[in-house]
Amino acid sequence: MKVLYFAHLKEIVNTNEEQISLNNDYSVLKFKQYLVEKHPELETETFQLAVNEEFVQDTAIVSDKDIVALIPPVSGG
Repeated sequence: MKVLYFAHLKEIVNTNEEQISLNNDYSVLKFKQYLVEKHPELETETFQLAVNEEFVQDTAIVSDKDIVALIPPVSGG
């Protein structure tokens, strides 16, 4: 799976993308928990996941073939 980090999140994890191999499919919520275990600095961050260019709910499923993007809230002005 390709994981993309946007905005300040890429600075926090020190990369704009990484490859992650999953043994099983994960719910989005479980995958977020996995990411926080892998990158503890994300624990206090707010972000939404997009899977294959579509925003998803925490109950959606992600698999090893997906492209996942972590997108923080965007402020307007």
